[in-house]
Amino acid sequence: MVTVLLIITGVVCTLAVFNAVYPAIGSASGAMVSITGKINDRIKSQMEIVQVSCEDSDVTVWVKNVGSTRIGGIENSDVFFGQEGNFARIPYDQGGSPKPCWDYSIENDSEWGPTATLKITIYLSQAPSGAHFVKVVAPNGVLDEYQFSN
Repeated sequence: MVTVLLIITGVVCTLAVFNAVYPAIGSASGAMVSITGKINDRIKSQMEIVQVSCEDSDVTVWVKNVGSTRIGGIENSDVFFGQEGNFARIPYDQGGSPKPCWDYSIENDSEWGPTATLKITIYLSQAPSGAHFVKVVAPNGVLDEYQFSN
């Protein structure tokens, strides 16, 4: 009789432990799959600022997608601009107002896929002079920065 009670207790304890541990393992594996997907996206995504030019109070930045995947959500990117040590995040505004703000167009494709070039125009209230810094950060965290003098 004692043996039967011990066996039943052992089975009940085993089921209790299994029911407590199995959901935790399932959620941990889901988190690992999600993190792996984000890391894979960052590894495949790369950009390079290839040219910066100034005309009057507008600064044009050409950014090439040199990765192997499409970069989406361009309007959610962060663009930083200013003199070295004194730069600020420039907000996105498709209409080009109020200044400072930035807008973009894709030069040689309909989306920012591999080998496509993104043309970012930064609208400023006055023409920049001297050494400046521009940094572009995509929504997935991939970034490039460029220093230039005007």
